[in-house]
This record gives sequence, structure tokens and C-alpha cells, in this order.
Amino acid sequence: MKNELVVATTTTNTEREAKMLASLFVQERIAACVQIIPKIHSVYEWEGDIHDDQEYLLMIKTREDLVGKLKRMLEKHHSYEVPEFIVTPVIDTTDMYMEWMRDVTK
Repeated sequence: MKNELVVATTTTNTEREAKMLASLFVQERIAACVQIIPKIHSVYEWEGDIHDDQEYLLMIKTREDLVGKLKRMLEKHHSYEVPEFIVTPVIDTTDMYMEWMRDVTK
């Protein structure tokens, strides 16, 4: 199976922003599905300080050829100065899921 399905992840600090981004990505047909995992705990360094924050994790299911559009949209609409954007290839899925992904994305 051709490796065209990927999962991109990002985080945000509010449920409102998480839902806004998820809806935007699906409405624009650059993601087939976005899962929002609430209240993850993130520890990271930013501008010399250690932060310990509660965030929302977005798992964005998309096609590899749409990653550039997704990245540009994320950069335009995300509130963070440097939003997380990590893309992971999916090495296998069912034919039915892949067909659905192709149908609902453009």
C-alpha cells in the first residue's frame, strides 16, 4: 500500500482553539478527522523558563500530499508563536479507511 496517510499533531492551550482548528481543517477538506485529546500535561522550556501546562492534543488524519496546506493553515490560525507540528507516516491501514480518507479530503 502506498504510504499516503499521515497523522499530524499539534497542541493548544484552550478547548475553544482546539475545536476551531479541528473544524477548520475538516471543513477545508485538508483533514479527514481530527481527534482532540483534552488536558494533556506538557512540560517544556520556552524563552529560558520551564513551563508546566495543561494543553489539548490534536491528532490530525490527512494525506501526505496535503501536509503543506495543513502546515500553512496551522501557521496562519494557531495562537502560539511556535506551534507544534509533527507529521508521522502511517505504515498500514485498511483499504476501506484509506478510501474514506481519499473521499473526504481534497
